[in-house]
Amino acid sequence: MNRIEINKVSKKFGSFQALNNVEFEVREGEVYGFIGPNGAGKSTTIRILLGIIQATSGHATIFGKDVWKDAVEIHRKVAYVPGDVHLWENLTGGEVIDTFLSLKGQLNKTKRDHLIDLFQLDPKKKAGTYSKGNRQKIALISAFASESELFILDEPTSGLDPLMEKVFQQCVEEVKKQGKSVLLSSHILSEVEKLCDRIGIIRKGEMIESGTLDDLRHLTRTNIRVETEKSASILGDVPGVHHLFLDKGVYSFQVDTERLSEVMKELSQLGIKSIESNPPTLEDLFMRHYHSEDQLNKG
Repeated sequence: MNRIEINKVSKKFGSFQALNNVEFEVREGEVYGFIGPNGAGKSTTIRILLGIIQATSGHATIFGKDVWKDAVEIHRKVAYVPGDVHLWENLTGGEVIDTFLSLKGQLNKTKRDHLIDLFQLDPKKKAGTYSKGNRQKIALISAFASESELFILDEPTSGLDPLMEKVFQQCVEEVKKQGKSVLLSSHILSEVEKLCDRIGIIRKGEMIESGTLDDLRHLTRTNIRVETEKSASILGDVPGVHHLFLDKGVYSFQVDTERLSEVMKELSQLGIKSIESNPPTLEDLFMRHYHSEDQLNKG
C-alpha cells in the first residue's frame, strides 16, 4: 500500500500557478527524495499533504485517507520536521520534546533519551537560547522518538553540522528498516543520493522526472578518464562525447549513456592503457536538467 498518493494536484494563489498536475507516490518502507530549486513547489506540496492548505484541483491521500478532510486522523501517524523550527521559548528543550510526544500519546522515555544522547543535545537549556542547529535537533528527536508510520521532512538538516547530519542519516535508515516511510525534501543532493530509494524532481510547479537513480541515469552522462597509446583527440568529433580534456596524457570527458558502447569501440582501437568510468551522480543529473532548460530559456 502506498503511504502517500498525489494525483494531478494543482494549486493556484490568485493568478500564480504554484503547482501544475503534480503526481507521485511514496510506498511503504521507502525513502522518497523530493528535490528542486527554491520556489519549485516543494513546500507548497508538503503544506497540501499536511492539510494546511487545500489543493485547487486534484487529489492527495495519506494512508488512503484524504489529506484535507481527514487531516486530524492522519496526523496521529505522521511526524513532520520543517527546515525552520519555532519553539516555546520559555520551556526547556526536554520539556518541548515531551510536549510534542505527549500530544501524540507516544512518550517512550528510553527512545527519547537515546536520541538526545545521539544528537548531543543539552535538554535542560531554555528553548529560546538554542541555536538554529539545536532547534532542528529538538524537532528531529521529537519526530524519531515517536511511533509515527510516515516522516515528512522538509530540509530537516538545515543548520546541522556534518557529524549530526550522519546521525540524522542513521535515524532515517533505522525507520526504513522498521518498514516506515519517509518523504525527504532536501537541497543536499549527496544526502538524497545516499538515503533515497526513488527521487522526484520538481521545477516551476511541475514534476519533470521521477524514478530510481538508475532509472534517471539515462538522462545524463557517464564520466570517463582514459589513457591511450594513440592520440584520442578524434573523440571530440564522436557523437555523444562532451567536454573532452587532455591533462598529463589522460583524457577526461563525458559521454551520453546511450552512446557508451560506440565510444568504447572507438577507444579500443586507440589502445587503452588505463580507464576509469564513473556513473553519473544525482548532482550531474540535477545540474544538467536545469542548465539545459536555462539555456533553452535564454535562447
